[in-house]
Amino acid sequence: MALEIERRFLVHGSEWRGDDPGVPIRQGYLASRPGLTWRVRLAGRRGFMTVKTPPVNAVRHEVEVEIPEGHARHLLDTACVGGWIDKIRRAVTVAGHIWHVDEFAGANAGLVLAEIELSHPDQFFMLPSWLGAEVTGDRRYSNSNLARRPIALWGELAA
Repeated sequence: MALEIERRFLVHGSEWRGDDPGVPIRQGYLASRPGLTWRVRLAGRRGFMTVKTPPVNAVRHEVEVEIPEGHARHLLDTACVGGWIDKIRRAVTVAGHIWHVDEFAGANAGLVLAEIELSHPDQFFMLPSWLGAEVTGDRRYSNSNLARRPIALWGELAA
């Protein structure tokens, strides 16, 4: 079982854009409770099934296995609870670290998040100028929450 140590940030502006056309991703959730997720993802033409345990100080356990593309499509179409998310993921290298920048589409259009995976929780990394607020611990910005409660509904939910 792998450890995932990840920090997430809002992105502003377009300085981060490069030549990477990105990979289209559709992902949905087969089960979810606070912090625990069981996800199916189609990244380009590759399918994945992933289970993540609840995070403790931005560290969580993760098991991910590749599954056939057709299986992933079938699960996304028939078994996901609470919808799914669509995004384009691009890799951006800053000071030797790879940032994954996700531009969301559909009901989450306009949202751009960047995440960095670290080897330990206290690892130093430079904050690029295009990063906004850190949202690592903010459940509203978790992908599983964005599938159930996309940002298009946030105004309604706040009322």
